Amino acid sequence: MLAFVSGEARASTANRDWSSDASVPSVSESIYNNFDAPLVQSGITRSPLGESSQNPNMLALSNNTNPTGLSIFQGIVEKVRRTVRGSADDIGWLQQATDMPPVEDGTERFTEILDDIRHGLHALPNTMVYLLVPGLFSNHGPLYFVNTKTSFSKMGLTCHIAKIHSEASVEKNAKEIKDYIEEIYWGSKKRVLLLGHSKGGVDAAASLSMYWDELKDKVAGLALAQSPYGGSPIASDILREGQLGDYVNIRKLMEILICKVIKGDMQALEDLTYEKRKDFLRKYHLPKDLPIVSFHTEASISPAVLATLSRVAHAELPTFSPLSVGNPTTLPVVIPLGAAMAACAQLLQIRYGEKSDGLVTCRDAEVPGSIVVRPKRKLDHAWMVYSSLNDDTSEADASQVCEALLTLLVESGLKKRHEISNKDE
Repeated sequence: MLAFVSGEARASTANRDWSSDASVPSVSESIYNNFDAPLVQSGITRSPLGESSQNPNMLALSNNTNPTGLSIFQGIVEKVRRTVRGSADDIGWLQQATDMPPVEDGTERFTEILDDIRHGLHALPNTMVYLLVPGLFSNHGPLYFVNTKTSFSKMGLTCHIAKIHSEASVEKNAKEIKDYIEEIYWGSKKRVLLLGHSKGGVDAAASLSMYWDELKDKVAGLALAQSPYGGSPIASDILREGQLGDYVNIRKLMEILICKVIKGDMQALEDLTYEKRKDFLRKYHLPKDLPIVSFHTEASISPAVLATLSRVAHAELPTFSPLSVGNPTTLPVVIPLGAAMAACAQLLQIRYGEKSDGLVTCRDAEVPGSIVVRPKRKLDHAWMVYSSLNDDTSEADASQVCEALLTLLVESGLKKRHEISNKDE
């Protein structure tokens, strides 16, 4: 902290200035008039000749001067630190936890199963019921999971899509999924295999973690596709309190978008932050005897993808015509969804050095104790939503990928039961 001092003469001069009829000097004039004052830095005075001396009275004065300014400066420094660090210390935290079970790489077996499916060889049993759990904002994509359900039905398999409000909180959806499972089981007497995409995987995992005692005889396994099981850096960076973003009210903007436009719950996005995921996973653990498959992808960040991909979404836009007061009109809005995912993936790569699908990093999508599928094919987070719009038959579509994941899950369940029976013997 810097201060200018000139002793008693200086004080009397100051008094004359303020008591006179003359106008108050400008800032620049004050600075020039005070150049003969010795400089004080943290209570140490320096004379014009460069000599220094310790002044106890001045030390006490400088230490107690303007504490508010110092605290404001320290607060800004902390906000800068939080903003710069972002989620760097949180990404992949599950893999660093010593009390978590290891994962098993199932990519090779998944690729073999997927190849069989594309050649017309299907192995999913009809002795189970398949429940698909969509992710965040799925209520605004009418084709989401429909093709997968249709494909399963053609194979004689019973398949349902969970009609949950995907923008609701994790714990609220966990209860609804539990009710779905119990209703399906009591109606069919068949165990349920779950596949959740994005937040749907987090919701499904929460349901099994919280209500396992009631569901353990009704559930055969869980597959999570592109799910932020450990948390999402995008959600965390947007909603983290105490960062520079607070000055532009990013949190308030997100609240308007989710609650007013999409008719969702702000808690849904908060539940995907690292802080909330850590709190939840400390309270609830997935059962060790539950077969689990994790699937994550990496988005392409090539210039071609950034420039050309676009998808169509629909939003409720208010109308201002007097003839249509109170009747919101749904207008098509072109959203460069693929390009947006690529841009987010590029941002996460540059800022954190992490591979991601645009919203979820690969490391945060690996559930401890699961069989992990890491395909080489570049797929962004929204791929499963708009896959049905793609006419390219040279690559597997979403329904085939879901079938392969569930087939791998069935095999994992058989293997796990065999291991348990051997231990019992």
